Amino acid sequence: MAVKDEQQPLHILFLPFLVPGHLIPIGDMAALFAARGVKCTILTTPVNAAVIRPAVDRANDAALWSGHPAIDVAVVPFPDVGLPPGIESATALASEEDRGKFFNAIMRMREPFDQFVAEHRPDAVVSDGFYTWSVDAAADHGVPRLVFLGTSAFARSCTDSTVRNNPVGACADEDPDAVVPLPGLPHRVEMRRSQMLDPKKRPDHWAFFQAMNAADQSSYGEVINSFHELEPEYAEHYREALGRRAWLVGPVALASKDVAARGAAPGALSPDADGVLRWLDAKPDGSVAYVSFGTLSSFSPAEMRELARGLDLSGMSFVWVIGGGAANDTDTDASAEWMPEGFADLISPRGDRGFTIRGWAPQMLILNHPAVGVFLTHCGWNSTLEAVSAGVPMVTWPRYADQFYNEKLIVEVLKVGVGVGSREYASNLEDRRVIGGEVIAAAIGTVMGDGKDGEAMRRKARELGVKARGAPEKGGSSYDEVGRLMDALMDRRRPAGSSVHERYGD
Repeated sequence: MAVKDEQQPLHILFLPFLVPGHLIPIGDMAALFAARGVKCTILTTPVNAAVIRPAVDRANDAALWSGHPAIDVAVVPFPDVGLPPGIESATALASEEDRGKFFNAIMRMREPFDQFVAEHRPDAVVSDGFYTWSVDAAADHGVPRLVFLGTSAFARSCTDSTVRNNPVGACADEDPDAVVPLPGLPHRVEMRRSQMLDPKKRPDHWAFFQAMNAADQSSYGEVINSFHELEPEYAEHYREALGRRAWLVGPVALASKDVAARGAAPGALSPDADGVLRWLDAKPDGSVAYVSFGTLSSFSPAEMRELARGLDLSGMSFVWVIGGGAANDTDTDASAEWMPEGFADLISPRGDRGFTIRGWAPQMLILNHPAVGVFLTHCGWNSTLEAVSAGVPMVTWPRYADQFYNEKLIVEVLKVGVGVGSREYASNLEDRRVIGGEVIAAAIGTVMGDGKDGEAMRRKARELGVKARGAPEKGGSSYDEVGRLMDALMDRRRPAGSSVHERYGD
């Protein structure tokens, strides 16, 4: 019977968090494993299934020619928690009350998860870290849980240090600008107090982070969307110093067969998508600043105005994805709240210096266009890794969550970016200090200018891009990591004492 079991392909169940920034890389990861002969199933709700269905269909079309297993999307109803119909993603939440209902739904996803695992008996579950209950649920079924949180080994190490040591609580200085060191890391990492979650001010968030960390420590291991050459000290630290099994299998976006519309729900890709690429074709290499802050970041009218001023003052051409902020369309009354005088004359079709996009942008195509010379980003890990893969340096503007840790990695460890001085850890429902246009323009100028710092950042970014693109290829570090994880999961099928793979065994 064991021999027969070993002949069956591995089956991995993926349970993504219900937000595009977590859902999209899970879809990419499923495509990555399916290309290696693994049967992959993604368990999600109807609205979220629509987001990843086009990418899955394209991956499956490619699999038909290669003989790889198709990726399945198992659709289960979104739990009835009092949210309006169709509200199934964190991007659609407009209040703290809605957020509470949404996380209640996340907890209630356990029932369909239990039903699927009991019926299909997958070899492993790759669960988003936000599903803290999944570690016990998987254990109840005798299935190993691999956690995925969609960030770097560096950020995961910083989070572990924070949860273990509570450095904010240990800091006697209440000044928001007080320097808070994170102990026990390979580099000296220091944060501003205001850039970190304060357990006293957000006790519910702190308790949830503690629960997540405990669940992750109890898991079989972790899959990380990164690659060894990007953060070798932190890959080793995570495994050796913290004793965590971890497999760095990224950049998973490079497995996507849907680069142009990656992550866009049907009909959501901006009508400007084709136009922006033609617009970029007319620009000199490295002359354009690309500006995008992801699906969850929100900007006040005052922040929008200063960002527009900064782009103008920089003197550079720019592509700006406007979405989720104070204004979604430069032709609406809302734009009058933030658009500086004369700014409309800079942007297409009136002007030639700027191009604004409303809706879902083809970010990977834009970043890989030779005209793009810098990426102004919120430091979400997907965006960060896409910039690294494209060899593009960054101007960093973190807002909350792991983004301040990612900024440290970009600016201080990798040295492929410069910050605008963002200091407030705050959600999209909270206010922040407004950063002046002059500061934004100066940061863009540092990266894109002729000075030694900018030249060094651009050179280092290009070098990392080459390494990133090589990591998932056959013989690359991430390709080998995927193989080692598959070996470890296959070993679990064999009778005790018969394993020939000891690298990551129990």
